[in-house]
Amino acid sequence: MEYKVIPFVPSINRNKENSTEVAQQLEDMIKHHSNQGWLYVRLESVETFIQPDAGCFGLGAKPGYMASRQMIVFSKQN
Repeated sequence: MEYKVIPFVPSINRNKENSTEVAQQLEDMIKHHSNQGWLYVRLESVETFIQPDAGCFGLGAKPGYMASRQMIVFSKQN
């Protein structure tokens, strides 16, 4: 079994924020990869720690924080 994981970062118009647009983008990505022989497995949320930025001589320093990334998981039989 072979796996492929790609980031899913939907883009929406802030004036027309609509979950239907996000769903369509996900569906399009699934269709695109399905046409290449990949089988959609799931949408996975991955938590990651963004390291702090010390800034220059401490000026403009930014603390570290947790961020969530959405990943689409596909599989394919070898």
